[in-house]
Amino acid sequence: MTLHLADNSDLPPCGTPSLTAKAKPKTNGGKTTRAIRADLYQGVTNSVIAQLEAGRVPWVQPWGRPDMNTPLGMPTNGHTSRQYTGINILLLWGAAIDTQRTTQTWLTYKQAQALGAQVRKGETGTTVCYADTFVPKAEKARAQETGSDPQKIGFLKRYTVFNADQCEGLDSAFFDGVKPLPEREAVPIAETLIAATRADFRTGGDRAFYSPSDDFIQVPPQPAFFEQINYYRTCFHELGHWTGHKSRLDRNLKCHKGTKLYAKEELVAEMTTAFICAALGILPTVRHADYIGSWLRVLKDDKRFVFKAASLASKAADYILAFRTPTQADSRAIEIAA
Repeated sequence: MTLHLADNSDLPPCGTPSLTAKAKPKTNGGKTTRAIRADLYQGVTNSVIAQLEAGRVPWVQPWGRPDMNTPLGMPTNGHTSRQYTGINILLLWGAAIDTQRTTQTWLTYKQAQALGAQVRKGETGTTVCYADTFVPKAEKARAQETGSDPQKIGFLKRYTVFNADQCEGLDSAFFDGVKPLPEREAVPIAETLIAATRADFRTGGDRAFYSPSDDFIQVPPQPAFFEQINYYRTCFHELGHWTGHKSRLDRNLKCHKGTKLYAKEELVAEMTTAFICAALGILPTVRHADYIGSWLRVLKDDKRFVFKAASLASKAADYILAFRTPTQADSRAIEIAA
């Protein structure tokens, strides 16, 4: 199913699939549609670059400041209960940090009204984006006449959301915080998810890696970690790479350290880790900073990659988190066995 949404003021949360626009650009206020898209890509990428240059990694630090009350968790739409995906996760985490929000719940102006609430006067919203493709009627007709495949046109729109704590009249349930984890080294929810994936985990040594050729993951034993909670961050990072195997999400894993492709795959795995940890309520420490330089080079060379990386990371995280449901886990096992 494809969507062509004319009103971007009240869209559902969505990820950012790649754009394949092939039609002639339309004008809007003196700018072409392509120019508007480029502005949005560049604006978001510039924001991420600024955070990296400041030493802040936006996909692992939404909970990194002790003076803020924003709870750990994934940004969620309060009207639909759907989690935001892709680049919108980073945009909303960043906004929650910058404005010290008390929830991870967001609403459009109209959605707040539909819930009997109201955005407080003077509040400033946060811009998120919606990307999809559609097939125009003329293109459908052309394809039918010629017998060829219809060409999809990509579109990218921006819309505005407000945090629940910017609204008046919402039910108190919107402000329930995330319960802290018990003080223990083993995290049952993480152990259960890792086991449910049935990935080939091998424990030992002093290196953590995923081998695409042999399809196994190796991690050091948990006691070897200075902060043992980071054992789970490492496991989910390697599981992020694991999802890229040709039998799963089929990403290009044939890359060497120091190359752009390697930096990009590491970026996807790091975001996947952040998304899974947030979904499970696990609080790892910040990723060591040695990757930041390579990420900066990639982002400065390719203003669109942070969109693609966030989208790929959402898919990888969703793939892994699906194993929380036994039925889905069984179907995943059948897929892998096949």
